[in-house]
Amino acid sequence: MVSTTRAGSTRAALSAAAQEYILTFRSHPDAEGVTPSLVAKDLEVSKQAAAEMFKRLADDKLIAGCTGHARLWKLTAAGEAAADAIFKRHALLEWLLTGVVGLSWAAADAEARRLHAVISPALEERLDEMLGHPQTCPHGNPIDRAAEARRPKGRPLAELEAGEVATIYRVTEAAEADGALLSYLEARGLVPGAPVSVLSRSSSLDSLTLDGPIGRATLGLRPATLIHVLQGKIDQKLFHRVAGVAT
Repeated sequence: MVSTTRAGSTRAALSAAAQEYILTFRSHPDAEGVTPSLVAKDLEVSKQAAAEMFKRLADDKLIAGCTGHARLWKLTAAGEAAADAIFKRHALLEWLLTGVVGLSWAAADAEARRLHAVISPALEERLDEMLGHPQTCPHGNPIDRAAEARRPKGRPLAELEAGEVATIYRVTEAAEADGALLSYLEARGLVPGAPVSVLSRSSSLDSLTLDGPIGRATLGLRPATLIHVLQGKIDQKLFHRVAGVAT
């Protein structure tokens, strides 16, 4: 059984695979719950493997079944704390890999997934200090629930109409799972803090055409729902920067 009384003991007891499952739960914050089939699809594993991991996480009191929904599961309070701790390590590694090493968003995300389960508390603390105590990951997602409570929510880019202007605020965790989308957004300069204006909205093509920092960009309405923006006067302190990160 996993002890969740101390972050260090939880970190030591959770396998790298278990941490990936917990992160996947975290990437569906608005869902009433998730199913083993959904997580299996996200992680590209078999449904049987997902069901077995769900049982282990439930035994460790990190997930629990949703009342009235036999097939839906959600993180417990202990699971949410574990998810925040894992995501913070992942975010710190992404800042290091993008801002210091110079990897792309997609490459940094893949490398961080290989590393976040094994870095020590001492290294995590040093990275946090060196990187300026970021409150978000490079994609703008709050590093933990306390940071999320302090930050504005924004609205989906897909809700904007032609002629509206806004600032890219965050590329949600659900969007982070799409490496091709991450690469496209980065290549077009559609990163947190970037100003955009909607040139056109096409219901027939199910897309938005934007004017961004590097000219025009086209996004389907579905991926555009995964990108949040802010309108009006924006406090630039919302957008963390470390030395070497292109803006």
